[in-house]
Amino acid sequence: MRVNAYLVVFLAVVVIIVLAAAVSFLPSSSTAPQAGENLSLASLPDYGPAPPIAGIAAWINSPPLNLSQLRGKVVLVDFWTYSCINCLLEIPYLNAWESEYGSNGLVIIGVSTPEFTFEHNYTNVYDAVQRDGIKYAVALDNNYTTWDNYDNHYWPADYLINASGYVRYVSFGDGNYNTTQRAIQLLLESAGYSVANSLANVTSSVNFSQIDTPEIYLGYGEARQALGGGEVFSPGNIVDYGIPDVTQTNVAYLGGEWYNAEDSMIAVSNATIFLTYKSAYVNIVAEAYNTSNASIVVRLDNNSLPQDYLGSDAHIVDGNAVVDVSSPRLYSIISAPSYGWHTLEIEASPGFRIYTFTFD
Repeated sequence: MRVNAYLVVFLAVVVIIVLAAAVSFLPSSSTAPQAGENLSLASLPDYGPAPPIAGIAAWINSPPLNLSQLRGKVVLVDFWTYSCINCLLEIPYLNAWESEYGSNGLVIIGVSTPEFTFEHNYTNVYDAVQRDGIKYAVALDNNYTTWDNYDNHYWPADYLINASGYVRYVSFGDGNYNTTQRAIQLLLESAGYSVANSLANVTSSVNFSQIDTPEIYLGYGEARQALGGGEVFSPGNIVDYGIPDVTQTNVAYLGGEWYNAEDSMIAVSNATIFLTYKSAYVNIVAEAYNTSNASIVVRLDNNSLPQDYLGSDAHIVDGNAVVDVSSPRLYSIISAPSYGWHTLEIEASPGFRIYTFTFD
């Protein structure tokens, strides 16, 4: 989950910047639109002219686009990256809007701005677009040019631009779908397009109020908290971590030999991870390193993972839940029927590389 407590600090900084007469596209409490179907055109703030979409390394599903050629259209600029679970949760809504309004005045541009090194790779992004069934234009913002133009800080982030080229709506993170769709409808209507006022019938099973575990990064340059059990990172070295005594929640405990990379941890021998978390769904961003395939065995609360807890990338082998890992992407390892506290154990084969845990 990219939107977190840091947002509060960031918004405070934005207020200072605004007072100094700098340009910002962030909504304030005094200008934020009303929610859902109560939204009106008059309640949509005017954030000024939309910054350009520039520095794009490649386009997928579309020829190159620029905002000046799209005047008269309503444009939704969606910052995303393919290993971000919150971005993936948003895709069905974006596809629904593309289907409903794409031939009637709406242009969606998914600006793929990488978080990890492997997300710079065109083939990786292209494969993700095909795998996730993305129907709208995707622009690879590998040098963060467009990201910086919008002074953006979050995945996902949506900027809605009216037919005159002005930003009129901003939303950060997964959610606000009814409000975003109503804003799309209002801006299309104001541009002279005829649209239905009904909301797209897309539902999500995720209940963020029940998730008590934040995204957990691994790797000495990315981690936002220490390892469990008093263990430490050792940049560029292989460390033989002891058998952990798991006592804290929301902290990763390592066992066995791991190579400490800047953005990840790479399993070397007898490698395990323990984590006590609260959620229903557990995902990892991972890949195989210096091998075509790696694998993990997933256990829960000292038991084999039940059949009805298997993530979409997990399968049963000899009574154990196994996830085969190859290309760098997000892997769904647990999909529980309800939210709750559990202790996860991962037993990793050599070459398993993990970047982060995410929860939904």
